Amino acid sequence: MRRTDLIEAEVNSWVADRLVDALPDGATIVDVGSGSGGMSAAFATALSVRGGGRIVLVDAVPELQEAARSAVVEAVGDKVELVTVLADAADPELASLVPAADLIWASRVMHHLPDERAGVEALTRMLAPGGWLALAEGGLTTRCLPWDVGVGEPGLQDRLVTAQLAWYAAMRGGIEGAVRMPYGWNRLLSELGLSEVNSFSYLLDIPAPAPQPVRESVADWLGWMAHAGEGRVSAADAEALVRLCDPTGPDYVGARDDVFLLSATTVHLGRRTVAA
Repeated sequence: MRRTDLIEAEVNSWVADRLVDALPDGATIVDVGSGSGGMSAAFATALSVRGGGRIVLVDAVPELQEAARSAVVEAVGDKVELVTVLADAADPELASLVPAADLIWASRVMHHLPDERAGVEALTRMLAPGGWLALAEGGLTTRCLPWDVGVGEPGLQDRLVTAQLAWYAAMRGGIEGAVRMPYGWNRLLSELGLSEVNSFSYLLDIPAPAPQPVRESVADWLGWMAHAGEGRVSAADAEALVRLCDPTGPDYVGARDDVFLLSATTVHLGRRTVAA
């Protein structure tokens, strides 16, 4: 996750600047599912440039929360107020544990909740009047490999994407009490009473030859696919993944100079109406 933060630092900074630009001075930003803190650090940096503010890190994993705290401190020192809240995004008491937010950021969090609508509705109750909710969900699937990698049959990544989508459907279907949300995030935000609903997408585009951290990140992804794709990819593709992920073998993807990284993420926005 820290490697991903490093790779995404520049684009995270752009997103943070864009979102913070709409906030009042001294704003409070709540990062729900802050992970290892890459986006939290970007928000903290954007706030520090404007004279300060408050960052609230919400995560259920103590080790990740400590990593996020360290990332923020490393980025800005004590130029922003830092609050940590050890809680799950689905915690029904979460609204009582955090201050009212001028911006709530939740990246790739909501789709892990049994009831996505209920989860987003809970986040709206955490907004200060005029506050923004930003959900980073969806976009375009990451591409990182040539069509023919020389191991197994050509078109490996296309088949891995299909397996990844099957894994996602199984993940959602396996969540106890899962509730379908058969409409888009923009419609959900509007139905929950938020105004100025809109979205934007941003690219992560690192062409070949990619730096070594990117190559290793691709190896991480292939390693995850070797697990998530179990039973969803052919025996030949499973063997190709093993060979590509072996750092001691001649086919290790981390040693290739034709690895790249191209993806798009969509951010869905809505604003709590300011009371008249």
